[in-house]
Amino acid sequence: MNDQSLDENVLSRHIIECAIEVHRRLRGPGLPVGVYMEALVEALMRRGLDVRRQVGLPIRYKGIRLASWLCVDLIVGNLVIVECKATSKYNPVFEGQTLSLLRQTGLRLGLVVNFGECDVKDAIHRVVNGLQA
Repeated sequence: MNDQSLDENVLSRHIIECAIEVHRRLRGPGLPVGVYMEALVEALMRRGLDVRRQVGLPIRYKGIRLASWLCVDLIVGNLVIVECKATSKYNPVFEGQTLSLLRQTGLRLGLVVNFGECDVKDAIHRVVNGLQA
């Protein structure tokens, strides 16, 4: 599959389908987040999607590059940020963190996927940065 011909919305559908598949095949919540993330990367790559994981982002403040970096869990197709969680209780701050990552990268769509929920399809949160919802 050629990622370049896909837009954020089409990519997000693939990501959501893969996240649901991963959650089902790993039999729900209870595993460390890294296990879910690795399985999600595998599922996305099997669809022919470009996936970069644990992407470091330098932070600039008033024109100066800070020593601190941000880390993005996944960037799919160079268009969509995916932040993976495995917590029993979702926190809305995850969406704020994802929006910050979107602003830093200039990307327009992020998904927060909480594999810690019993039903992952209800635990996927869409975060937009200047994209039509």
